[in-house]
Amino acid sequence: MPWLHRNGAEIYFEEHGAGFPVLLFAPGFLRSRIERWAGNPERPEVPPAAANPITELASSFRLISMDQRNAGRSRAPIGVADGWATYTADHLALLNHLGVERCHAMGACIGVSFCLALCEAAPERVAAMVLQNPIGLAGGNGPVLRALFDTWAREVTRWPDVDPARVEALWSRMFGGDFMFSVTRDFVARCAHPMLIMPGDDREHPAEVSAELARLAPHAEVVAPWKGPAHHGPAMEAVRAFLVRHTPPVYR
Repeated sequence: MPWLHRNGAEIYFEEHGAGFPVLLFAPGFLRSRIERWAGNPERPEVPPAAANPITELASSFRLISMDQRNAGRSRAPIGVADGWATYTADHLALLNHLGVERCHAMGACIGVSFCLALCEAAPERVAAMVLQNPIGLAGGNGPVLRALFDTWAREVTRWPDVDPARVEALWSRMFGGDFMFSVTRDFVARCAHPMLIMPGDDREHPAEVSAELARLAPHAEVVAPWKGPAHHGPAMEAVRAFLVRHTPPVYR
């Protein structure tokens, strides 16, 4: 099975398709894992908001998806200084493990914050980003995000050798700021990378955050509407066209 081993962590990943690489960060907050691209396992009766990029884009790109640390099949020790940079180090290690020098990045929900953190840490590794349903702080939604964190924390603290104090400390280190948590507004305003934004419209993914992201980013495009079966096909074709347009010429 495909595993990345680093610093005591075991990160599960999958690859599909061929072509220029796209690194995928699934929705699900800190429970971000591959299967969530196809829908919410806790609510299988609810149709997914968007089409699954793993099935829809594999004919055009090499898709690299992963279970984030301590989500799905991936496990990792929780350190006293863990935070966004810890996740970014996993992402860069996976690219290095697979010999990927440059890729597109596509994220949903918390995956948007992962994309932006990766781009800030290693801008030369990212060609373009697709940012679907961004999380962020707006409209007094802090308790909603805290509830998502607590759901993950209750699961993780049931595992052997997990210190609940270290789990709790992650909350302030990762979500104690504002905007989109992993990067600042100043970074977004100076980020030269092309972005395709698929805006959010609920408490977890506030419309205000997506709108501010689109205003700040110098090279942002917006595709809307994209949620719901009627929009799945056109929205995914817009994603494909955007990624093809920003793929380095040698891969086209």
